[in-house]
Amino acid sequence: MTSIKKHFFAQLDETIEILKARGIETIRLDIGSPDLPPHPEVIEALSLAASRPNTHGYQMHVGPLSYREAWAGMYERVFNVRLDPEKEIIPLLGTKEGIFHLSQAFIKAGDIALIPNPYYPTYIRGTELAGGEPYLLPLRVENDYLPDLEGIPAEVAKKAKLIWINYPNNPLGATAPLEFYEKLVRFAKKNNIFICADAAYTQVYYGEGPLPSILQVEGAKDVAIEFNSLSKSHNMAGWRVGAAVGNAAVLETLLKLKTNADSGHFRPILEAARHAMGMDQAWVHERNGVYRQRRDLIINGLRQLGISVASPQASLYIWTPIPEGWKSDQFAMSLLKEAGVSVAPGTVFGSEGEGFFRISITQPKEKIVEAIRRISDWWEENK
Repeated sequence: MTSIKKHFFAQLDETIEILKARGIETIRLDIGSPDLPPHPEVIEALSLAASRPNTHGYQMHVGPLSYREAWAGMYERVFNVRLDPEKEIIPLLGTKEGIFHLSQAFIKAGDIALIPNPYYPTYIRGTELAGGEPYLLPLRVENDYLPDLEGIPAEVAKKAKLIWINYPNNPLGATAPLEFYEKLVRFAKKNNIFICADAAYTQVYYGEGPLPSILQVEGAKDVAIEFNSLSKSHNMAGWRVGAAVGNAAVLETLLKLKTNADSGHFRPILEAARHAMGMDQAWVHERNGVYRQRRDLIINGLRQLGISVASPQASLYIWTPIPEGWKSDQFAMSLLKEAGVSVAPGTVFGSEGEGFFRISITQPKEKIVEAIRRISDWWEENK
């Protein structure tokens, strides 16, 4: 623990509170916490369930069967993937918890975990605290931000226990085609490596439909589990509702750890989440339309400053280059303290993030307009 820093966003919260005490109001474009609420029916379902006297005790770690059936139903409708709710779905207290615990359950000292760079920090922290060794796979634009599986040395692949993937990607906003997942499944089977797919943003998209699940690949359940969440898809980040789905044997081991680490969910949250997953998903498309407008507003503002920035087709993030002569963390801190706009420096997500910052689109239009104005004024003075 002495070698590990406090999580970046925990430190950032403290800095912003200090600035607030000095009278500096910050517009936060740093963290991907949806500002929009869940559907009103979901909130009503939570309230009704909480009003019943028999819903406040401990619950089974696997939750009610009806809750797991709701996950199975959503996967079949959205991804055309069939899951056995008895064996192939484990509820999580948000996917961050499950991602961290998966490493504790499967990594021992000396094991290698293959991790994309940039990465979601919990992949690294979970590996390190389990005693494992991260081996970073660069994600670069010339390879469509996909890892180069052929470039992994044979001796590394031989020692690797897990490979983490994340599409739609945080922080890049990149997506992966089904053909990549097919290639990855073949690679995993050849090298006896287990795939951990982080799919929290599959239902936040700006094209015609949801992004693919790795479980759509024939035989993927033999070598993969997928982490999914209602945090982003249903605006329920603070509710901590997620699931790990796929390979039954791996899920059973993860469940064994969880029974020793937590005491399950609050039943009314599970009932409301079940309602959310069973609703007509037309409102998800409408919500994505709001995000699309915000995305375009930010992209246009950045391009007017002469910044060459790609428009993401999914996720809540815009991956943006910084001006020459700056380091990412220096740039982000200066923008925060001098312009009152908080963004995430690219280096929070690994060495490949140097030279970039991440913007989240989880603020209402009027705040985004003001943030762009502040960034523009500051940019012209400091470029």
